[in-house]
Amino acid sequence: MAAVREALDLELQADPSVIVIGEDIARVGGLFRATEGLLERHGADRIRDTPLTESGFVGCGIGAALTGLRPIVELQFSDFAGVAFDQIMNQAAKLRFMMGGAPSIPLVIRMVSGGGVRLGAQHSQSLEALFAHIPGLVVAMPSNPYDAKGLLSAAIRGDNPVIFLEQKLLFFDEPAPVPEERYGIELGVGRVAREGTDVTVVALGALVPAALRAAHELERGGVSVEVVDPRTLVPLDTGLIAESVAKTHRLVIAHEAVRFCGFGSEIAAHAAQHCFWDLDAPVVRVGAPSHPVPYGKELELATLPGPAEIAAAVRGIVQASS
Repeated sequence: MAAVREALDLELQADPSVIVIGEDIARVGGLFRATEGLLERHGADRIRDTPLTESGFVGCGIGAALTGLRPIVELQFSDFAGVAFDQIMNQAAKLRFMMGGAPSIPLVIRMVSGGGVRLGAQHSQSLEALFAHIPGLVVAMPSNPYDAKGLLSAAIRGDNPVIFLEQKLLFFDEPAPVPEERYGIELGVGRVAREGTDVTVVALGALVPAALRAAHELERGGVSVEVVDPRTLVPLDTGLIAESVAKTHRLVIAHEAVRFCGFGSEIAAHAAQHCFWDLDAPVVRVGAPSHPVPYGKELELATLPGPAEIAAAVRGIVQASS
């Protein structure tokens, strides 16, 4: 969260049109403390607490963007987007198209996403596939502090609505330093998080560190895994994924979201259509089972995929194609 806070602070300093609104983001500093200290640094005109009505303050953000401001709206959980879905799906995503491209809508909606901290079925969903399905929205899903800061800065400076997903499991990784200066990472450009030759693992968000841990374990058994981090789902860096598959000839896709109709399905479909002759085995997807995330600790751990599930999928695809 420190990286997110730094990006917010630097963009607020650099551009007086940037504002931040949401529930408890001012005096409290946000539920996960991402906005802590910003009220004191930038004042109540730009750091504003809102009533508990997501549809209302998301709509406020859209209106502010249309008037020339650069609002950052915080939803405490991505699950709460359901309350504001008309504003997101039918207003933010479509107004620029319906108005001939004339108005820009420089709106960022930050959401904490996913499970892992025992918050139950209504506060633990990974809903990235819902947002990615809506034309007009950019969807960013960082996997580490460096990318979180750079992608958020780029999103704030952009002229289109961005859904910015921050997965809870990443909050508990080892702290990593990020550059102090203001920087941006181009939206739509992925990265190779680890080079490999035998299997490509395309992992999303919190499952990138999980894939790296699985790759380290598999290396001891002689399997070389390349880990690809898309960074943004829309736009998706399909070229980077295709290049990796052309090298390894095997593809595993991993995300915390429910596997059925998850975003991995889109990546798999793209690989089947455009990388077919490079594949030596069917694409394998790793994701959660099709049921709500349980509250109980052991049940939640059993539901969410991690390094063990990724490693098992890699071993399976290697054995099947050897």
